[in-house]
Amino acid sequence: MNATPHPTPRTDAAWIVILAGVSAALHVGKLPPALPVLQTELGITLVQAGFLLSLVQLASMALGLVAGLMADGIGLKRCVVAGLALLSAAGVAGGFAHDASALLALRAAEGLGFLLTTVPAPSLVRRTVAPAAPTRMLGVWGSFMPFGTATALLTGPLVMGALGWPVWWWLTAVFSLAMAIWVVIRVPADPPRAAPRLADAVPWQQRLAQTLAARGPWLGALTFGVYSAQWLAVIGFLPSLYRQAGWGGAQAVAVTAVLTAGVAAVNMVGNIVAGRLLARGVRPQALLWTGFAAMALGAFLAFGTPVAGSAPLRYAGALLFSCVGGLIPGTLFALAPTLAPGERSISTTVGWMQQWSAVGQVSGPPLVAWVASQVGGWQFTWVVTGACCVVGALLATLIGRQQNALRERA
Repeated sequence: MNATPHPTPRTDAAWIVILAGVSAALHVGKLPPALPVLQTELGITLVQAGFLLSLVQLASMALGLVAGLMADGIGLKRCVVAGLALLSAAGVAGGFAHDASALLALRAAEGLGFLLTTVPAPSLVRRTVAPAAPTRMLGVWGSFMPFGTATALLTGPLVMGALGWPVWWWLTAVFSLAMAIWVVIRVPADPPRAAPRLADAVPWQQRLAQTLAARGPWLGALTFGVYSAQWLAVIGFLPSLYRQAGWGGAQAVAVTAVLTAGVAAVNMVGNIVAGRLLARGVRPQALLWTGFAAMALGAFLAFGTPVAGSAPLRYAGALLFSCVGGLIPGTLFALAPTLAPGERSISTTVGWMQQWSAVGQVSGPPLVAWVASQVGGWQFTWVVTGACCVVGALLATLIGRQQNALRERA
């Protein structure tokens, strides 16, 4: 590969990596619309359904940092291809599953494949674009999860209704396999193993110690945690809020699916805008503050008692919460290179952020559900999310101070 490749194929390669992330997100989002079908056809219980939903997050909680270390060690492109191949194999096998035990085991494999695909992706995007473009493209990368989730929520019911749930599993597997082949062909290769590389010279134990001893990875990870805890709680319980508002029967199935997918999808806007604003010189701290302020206001409008009688205002609050809140992951992904203690620790830092994002996703919804059960409704959900926003704003202040110090040293 030439030292100075043409900018166009480099940008194309970045988009291919982003699409690879979308294909991984489809495997996460394919399950929620399939649960009623799986319960009927395979006899899956509610407890088993809960484990199926949480296994990807549990894998991220346990292995996020490990995936980052692997990516920094074996190569970014190799790691993404391995993750896509694992997702494809698990998806194909899942379509032939006949009981909950098989699906659970394959869901765990998909969780690992998701991590291997997504953890090295920000570093790979950064490596494949021109030096002036990484901030903008990393903001676009942050939209992979809401786009994949919304696509799965809208497409899954249509595919399963016409062709059955196994075909839905196989289609997502084929897409991941196609993306693996595309990555192999179009994304620039990792540096040769024979060439001297810092990742080879520095043992993984040392890279791990450097990452966990540095302040930046912790700030980014904890901020991602308080963001994801409230985002998944609000998105996950919106259908329950709709049912409480009286949307029942067949209307609920169609309307809540579309509305919830819409709320998930607009999160892309904030992610993409974050990258563009950062590229224009807007301070990361300002974007993080704006995101958390919008999430606090949006959650109040979506769940607060004063607006209980206005369904349009509630939905507008949910859109505000997700759309402007998308500034947060877009900013954090773009900041990963400066939050990491070194160039070869970026994927490890992203893995640590993914790990704490999973902690938030696992802990946030149960906390919100517990508060709702104590007060007899969703009217105080905004208090929980507001507390997360306050913590997030404080962490954003610390991130801002660190970025200022880096600029002064530069």
